[in-house]
Amino acid sequence: MYNVSPLLRADWITLIDRVAETLQHADAPVILTAVDPGEESDALHAFWRRDDVLLSQTCGYPLMHGLAPHVRLVGTPRFAVPGCYRETYSSAIVVRAKGCPATLAACRGARAACNSADSHSGMNALRHAVAPLARDGRFFGSVLHTGSHLGSLAAVANGEADVAAIDCVTLAFAAEHCPALVAGLRQIGSTREVAGLPFIASRRAGASLVTRLRVAMRQVLHDDAGLRSRLRLQDIVPSTVANYLPITAMAQEARMRGYGALR
Repeated sequence: MYNVSPLLRADWITLIDRVAETLQHADAPVILTAVDPGEESDALHAFWRRDDVLLSQTCGYPLMHGLAPHVRLVGTPRFAVPGCYRETYSSAIVVRAKGCPATLAACRGARAACNSADSHSGMNALRHAVAPLARDGRFFGSVLHTGSHLGSLAAVANGEADVAAIDCVTLAFAAEHCPALVAGLRQIGSTREVAGLPFIASRRAGASLVTRLRVAMRQVLHDDAGLRSRLRLQDIVPSTVANYLPITAMAQEARMRGYGALR
């Protein structure tokens, strides 16, 4: 979910490879093969439901909207970036640095960019933040669906949109790996913190295997300080679906205010 550059992709693959090596030395070896499911939403949803997936990462919004019965939670990441606290994260509300509103309230009638209609960080969190400000179920002048957080950053930067909510981990990686993309932007707010994007395995994976997987991930991160630093990934902590209930609550709160869709 945080694959914003070739260098960063290589580090995520290294993590997978090292986890595979660790598991292969256990009493019951397991082989992990890196698979790229693509970025299209339908392809990702199909991939997450495969019964041979041992390690992937999803967004909390799909998890709480149909995916949970099909997967087991390996754990929740603890990232060391601004906007994260322990195993929670938030979205940064960003605009262009010049000539754009200074507050979310001042964005009424502006053009919003959103990575995906089923994203917590780009849609649900922003919808929740905007709900108290909406009038008759509307706040923005228009909403552009970009397909990714990098696409949303680009849309704001080049003037196609005026405001977007960006996963704070993605924003940190973008600032490091794609600095030109964020150079002309500024943050005007943050959304409510919720549990970070969970690592998952197929429901077919037994509880003991999932525990071994989490232990292996933590061991790899512990043993390689450089990899841990580059991924900004400090730990993987045990979690349950209950940790993600605040995501559902935020959606419900927005709907109760008459703001059921980002618009």
